[in-house]
Amino acid sequence: MKIAFFQSELTWENPAENRKNIERYFRNTPQAIDLFVLPEMFTTGFTMHPHEVAETLDGETISWLKKLAAEKNCAITGSLIIKENGKYYNRMIFVFPTGKVAFYDKRHLFTLAGEDKIYTKGEEKVIVKYKGWNICLQICYDLRFPVFARNIEQYDLLLYVANWPKPRINAWDALLKARAIENMCYTIGVNRIGTDANQLEYPGHSQVFDCMGMERLNAHNESGIFCCELDLLQQNAKRVQFNFLNDADRFTLD
Repeated sequence: MKIAFFQSELTWENPAENRKNIERYFRNTPQAIDLFVLPEMFTTGFTMHPHEVAETLDGETISWLKKLAAEKNCAITGSLIIKENGKYYNRMIFVFPTGKVAFYDKRHLFTLAGEDKIYTKGEEKVIVKYKGWNICLQICYDLRFPVFARNIEQYDLLLYVANWPKPRINAWDALLKARAIENMCYTIGVNRIGTDANQLEYPGHSQVFDCMGMERLNAHNESGIFCCELDLLQQNAKRVQFNFLNDADRFTLD
């Protein structure tokens, strides 16, 4: 599967400007991509003011994502702020080329920023099936909680989208690699760069690791579109050779 991800600055609380910037980059991606990945809250930055910028599943950004996915015959994923039944969600949307939409609501809300007081947490772990791959959707702070991400479903790709700031980037680097190793799967983390309205700096470090924890791609602090091809047959062969998942502890989540 051919993956392209977007690492760039985000314009604070300005969905129209961010869509315009993303679309400019998107149209310069290779024609034959399968999945295009955007960071967390890609239309706004990591804001605690959802009442000003929240959308619905019938809103402008979702319609725009469907149009882009159809044009390049690829899936697109990333998180944005969704209002539903009077509640706000940090929701990771997965738009299929057909226009079908799946989604995951962030379970681990970032209490240090008060996210838990403003947004409603998700309850379900979500595995999306796409082109023969099982893809686990996760958002930013979820990365710190390995039990929730544990690969008990035999998924093939673990995908994190984030606004992860510079002071804690060492944790981002270490935990992405750890999740890849312990779950025996490709693991991708897509972060942003630049500075937001809270004067938080984001250093990027969007990365791709294989199931053995080997780095396949690192975007460092660069702006742009980065591409990588993943090989499911090769990963399955490694899982047969090193059957660590078969020896894992069994458990259930509350």
